[in-house]
Amino acid sequence: MNSLAYLAHLQYTGPLTVNLPTLRELQAAHLLRVPFENLDIHLGRPIELAGSYAKIVEQGRGGFCYELNGAFAELLRALGFTVRLISARVHTAGKEFGPEFDHMACLVTLGGTEYLVDVGFGEFSLGPLALTLDVEQADPRGRFRIVRHDAQYLLVQKFDGSSFQPEYLFSETPRELTDFAGMCHFHQTSPDSHFTRKRLCTRATPTGRVTVTGNTLKIKNGESLTETELAGPAEFAQALRQYFGMQL
Repeated sequence: MNSLAYLAHLQYTGPLTVNLPTLRELQAAHLLRVPFENLDIHLGRPIELAGSYAKIVEQGRGGFCYELNGAFAELLRALGFTVRLISARVHTAGKEFGPEFDHMACLVTLGGTEYLVDVGFGEFSLGPLALTLDVEQADPRGRFRIVRHDAQYLLVQKFDGSSFQPEYLFSETPRELTDFAGMCHFHQTSPDSHFTRKRLCTRATPTGRVTVTGNTLKIKNGESLTETELAGPAEFAQALRQYFGMQL
């Protein structure tokens, strides 16, 4: 991995000091520049975890959690940060939690404090969340809180306007990239995975978010949301080029 090429792709020109402000700026740059997308699944292209850097930096693509957080962890390590991959279990529409390795996130240790860092979960925090339990943490993308779920898991929650709602469970156990291979394959191939049901490409913007889901283009700007139906493959390809700088 070429960390300078990665930073150039993120359009990051700030300090590289190993501290919280740098981590915060790097995470935001990643979320604003690299989309969360599952398009290879719908193109029938196998996703290989070891190829995430090339896909993101050299091909100008995005990815889903295993690709985005896996590659970002490697960048942070190359810059001198202490990072470990962790497994998370996503809260589902059925009010349950997914299986182990359902989601990948990162823990970064800085000055004796650990931070949850996640660039692969769509509309989540723009910056690191300290592993300080039961304390509300303000972020440009909302209000978050981390609480103890049980002896094994912590739970990250997001305020929905009336109460804190669960996002996912996670443990602090270090994981290897290969530990996620089974669930990565599942999410590419199983009809039970939401990733196989509809194509998705989404990226944070300074004022909101731009998303293509199915054949619908959604642009959120502050509290304003516009939706446009894409008439066919040509308009879909144009939306990818215009809003994500991506050409399949």
